[in-house]
Amino acid sequence: MSKVAKKITNKKHASPRRSRVISGEEHGPGPSSKHDQILELLRRKQGASLEEMQKVSNWQPHSVRGFLSGTVKKRLGLKLQSSKSSDGQRRYSVAG
Repeated sequence: MSKVAKKITNKKHASPRRSRVISGEEHGPGPSSKHDQILELLRRKQGASLEEMQKVSNWQPHSVRGFLSGTVKKRLGLKLQSSKSSDGQRRYSVAG
């Protein structure tokens, strides 16, 4: 097998980003990563608006929505609820 083929093969099996723990257990007390900070907002009784999550993470709106869909719902398997207030602002929260 050539060196190039070995590198390609090794890259398929080595995925350090996917093996990391997102829940914050490895960080100690207090949220330290953007993921942890957003999850803290979502766990509040009133939940979090898109703007609040953007402010904490410094992400664009589509990135926050992608995080909610891909990481919170699919990867972590959490139930995400959304509600719209009378002023038209949508708030997201983690159920339970």
